[in-house]
Amino acid sequence: MLRSNHIDPMPQLPLSPLKLALLLCLSAPLLGQANDITISSDIMAPNSAFAAPFAGDNPEYAAQVVAIEEVDVWARIRKGFNIQDLDNPLVASQAERYSANPDYFLRTTNRASRYLFHVVQELDKRGMPTELALLPFVESAFNPEAYSSAKASGMWQFIPSTGLMYKLKQTMFKDERRDVLASTDAALNYLEKLYGMFGDWQLALAAYNWGEGSVQRAMKKNEAAGKPTDFNSLSHLMPAETRNYVPKLLAIKNIIADPGQYGINLPKVENQPYFVTINKTRNIDVTIAAQLAELPIKEFKALNPQFNRPIIIGGDKTQILLPHENAEKFQRNLAKWQRPLSTWTSFTVSTRQRIENIAHMFSTKAEVIREVNNIPQKMVLKAGSTILVPKVSDTVYNDISPDTADNATIAVEPDHPDTRRIVVNVGKRDSLASIANRYQVSIAQLKDWNSLSRDKLTFGQRLSLQVPFASRAGRSSARPSSRRTKAPSKKRNR
Repeated sequence: MLRSNHIDPMPQLPLSPLKLALLLCLSAPLLGQANDITISSDIMAPNSAFAAPFAGDNPEYAAQVVAIEEVDVWARIRKGFNIQDLDNPLVASQAERYSANPDYFLRTTNRASRYLFHVVQELDKRGMPTELALLPFVESAFNPEAYSSAKASGMWQFIPSTGLMYKLKQTMFKDERRDVLASTDAALNYLEKLYGMFGDWQLALAAYNWGEGSVQRAMKKNEAAGKPTDFNSLSHLMPAETRNYVPKLLAIKNIIADPGQYGINLPKVENQPYFVTINKTRNIDVTIAAQLAELPIKEFKALNPQFNRPIIIGGDKTQILLPHENAEKFQRNLAKWQRPLSTWTSFTVSTRQRIENIAHMFSTKAEVIREVNNIPQKMVLKAGSTILVPKVSDTVYNDISPDTADNATIAVEPDHPDTRRIVVNVGKRDSLASIANRYQVSIAQLKDWNSLSRDKLTFGQRLSLQVPFASRAGRSSARPSSRRTKAPSKKRNR
């Protein structure tokens, strides 16, 4: 349970006639190719204390609404501070470090301006402290594409296992650890759980960074020694990263509380949704989606970083985020779009395949296949791999289904010839049958490779063989003997 003295969530604001008209327009069914797409806005949820009265019927409520409309997101965050201050010198030293780099702070807060309203909105719905909206500052500098050496990804830096625990899908086509909406929901669920475990936000935050098991073990160790179990008392047991983690967040909180004191200029962030949600049920290329929205691809990816490939797989749960001003452009341009929305399809190989062969099948270059599927040079696909390939104009391909996208995998191995040439010297007791058995080939193959017309071999005779590249038979059996010699390098079939 969260503390009962949390700040009340913000009330729902009545929309101006212009905004209301726009939202009604955006929520209408789209035409043509867009008839399976809807658009919704990240509107503030009503609070029970304010849901009943309407501003026009309640002067006191109307005054509150006017005051709120004049508040930006930073002021809204300040109003919701509810994590206890930490008496620790690291808070001041971290604040000094951040204030010594105002350009970095400005870049990060500018980046955060896309996401802050949504995060604060979700915190208010749950009655959670608004300091938590600043946590991505510490985790990822509000970069939703951030990736750490520990394989943590996204704005909230989920590692793969924790992401799966909180239902963040991670497939070849999508990584929801980078999804702005899904990862925020998962992070707040996790933080709520941690607060429920420890009853203390400082320890909950330490556990978010260090793991709940690590914090619990540290608490038990202090308890056994008769020592307190607050953050400061446990800090000597924490790794340096965790020891600085909570002080970093509280230092940022202090800067946001009084930026002028630290020489920081905060960018204005309007207290209104930055983006709308487009519910997309058909495949569409990332570049085409950005083009329809008249949005630079960099900005499109900043709002939709979860897509791992240049195609967005359609489905009932697929969502695209766009700034308000671009959503109407997307709707209008999509209704007039006469070309395919997707130029990619999937292809599953049934046997080991070289990329060059697949590229030839789909009239493209091997480099295109490698780049779009992140396949390194000199690697081939193992059987069962599913890859992205361009649609061939004279062939009909269906959209990639959500089921295919969810289960697609790629497995590669080094490219090498299917067979390798070796040369062996015939021993005193060797026969065609014994050599064929040793190297797992047939007598007919031996005779064919060496143009033999009879079955008899002579001592010291040299025979050429083509053996499977991965076969170890020849290597292991030949080591004790000098009968096997390597083929000259200039003749190797490489």
